[in-house]
Amino acid sequence: MPELPEVEVIRRGIAPHLEGRRVACVTIRNPNLRWPVPSDLNKTLRGVTIDKVERRAKYLLFGCGKGTLILHLGMSGSLRLLPTGATTVPEKHDHADLTLDNGMTLRFKDPRRFGAILWTSIDVMRHPLLAQLGPEPLTEAFNGYLLYKRTRNRSASIKEVLMNSRIVAGVGNIYANEALFRAGINPMRPAGGLELIECEKLVQAIREILDIAIKAGGSSLRDFVDSSGNPGYFQQQYWVYRQTGLPCRKCGTNILQARQGQRSTFYCPQCQK
Repeated sequence: MPELPEVEVIRRGIAPHLEGRRVACVTIRNPNLRWPVPSDLNKTLRGVTIDKVERRAKYLLFGCGKGTLILHLGMSGSLRLLPTGATTVPEKHDHADLTLDNGMTLRFKDPRRFGAILWTSIDVMRHPLLAQLGPEPLTEAFNGYLLYKRTRNRSASIKEVLMNSRIVAGVGNIYANEALFRAGINPMRPAGGLELIECEKLVQAIREILDIAIKAGGSSLRDFVDSSGNPGYFQQQYWVYRQTGLPCRKCGTNILQARQGQRSTFYCPQCQK
């Protein structure tokens, strides 16, 4: 599933091509995604200018003045920019095209159809999908003191808390594992037992890991590619994620794997306390 770095990589790739352009038409081949694509989307967007392409957690937001187009890539979704005049024949899972006034097309592909293409005319931050999200991990709104305050009296593990989007928005499984290793914190520890200094160290680790991942183009574990079709390379820098049984690159102890909240956890029992 594309996580925050992958979505941010896509945002940075498409924003320069979309911002300031008018929508010529929207073609929906299969409206049956996680939620039905609005049947009148072409009518709504035709002739509208895309002012800004932003990201909130793992959602892409196309600000269009009179409303916002919300895109989510789900488990297997991707966005590809097709140049002006491209004659690429849509494939089976190419469910939607957004064509611009210069002929360039943004194509939405989603084999598993867990993604979403939605429209809202209200303040997008009040939309039900976004209204309850926690702060962005790459902003000053997310800091060690906030994490400390929000974890008091919580018996859930710190890794499960990090993946709670109401606590912090968009930290997925890969990057929670890597950040906890970087901070030297065992993922199974109860969140409420962390000291303030540990929360501060963890927040810093989260920021550093996400930043490194974005610069590496994200992680391509299955079929993730950016808007130009290029894979990410952060998977080559993993310290613990999917490294089960391999020696820790820091201390040599074998990396262990556990199950938490239906997700796999990877950690070094020596380096993470």
